[in-house]
Amino acid sequence: MNNDGQTNDKPVAYDTDGNPLFAMPQQPLAPEIQRSIDPVRQEISPELQKKHEESVRLYPNLNLSDGEYVISSLRRHPIGMFTSVFITGLLVTIVASFLANYDNIMSTLRIVNVPSFGGVLLLGILAIISILISGYVAIWVYLSNQFYLTNESVIQEIQLTLFSRREQTVSLANIEDASFQQTGILQTMLNYGSIRLSTEGDETTYRFNYVANPRVEIARLNNAIEAFKNGRPVDSDD
Repeated sequence: MNNDGQTNDKPVAYDTDGNPLFAMPQQPLAPEIQRSIDPVRQEISPELQKKHEESVRLYPNLNLSDGEYVISSLRRHPIGMFTSVFITGLLVTIVASFLANYDNIMSTLRIVNVPSFGGVLLLGILAIISILISGYVAIWVYLSNQFYLTNESVIQEIQLTLFSRREQTVSLANIEDASFQQTGILQTMLNYGSIRLSTEGDETTYRFNYVANPRVEIARLNNAIEAFKNGRPVDSDD
């Protein structure tokens, strides 16, 4: 209050633009009650930092945020390689059998101008090498499809071909439903199946096939989602 009995927080006049004028300038808020405009950085415990550094070392291909670590890493079940292995083995057997019985086959077909066995042998060896390389690439592409569960998100690495690769990352907060499916006697006996994730909003569905022991993996995933949404630490044993 000033000498005239007026408080300092009331204007004594107004300027030409209608802005209030005070007898004394208003004091700024004390530093302890001013609102900070800088985001508060979440404190990362030494244990969490240790898990993060270990995951960075084990999975250098993943782009993990500060404090994020891998809970589980899923690879596809070996049963999915059966087709590639079977076709590769069948083609190699056919070419090898042809080379081993080359003379008899030529005699049976009554071919007059028989190509030299040396040239045919070279072509056969090149064919076998090409078949083996193709089979290896098919198996490598199959195994390169991986599924990671972290304490913050789900990361799926999708290898379509030898030179085509993409990555999908879904926050645990956005996952609305997580379930697994096993279809048929073979999947039940060998204990493999598919995991399905549905997200909120855009209703996008993510699927990862040929998962070994899908019931255990989906339980671990649902526990991580529940803990993350409730603000509880996500334990790697969940």
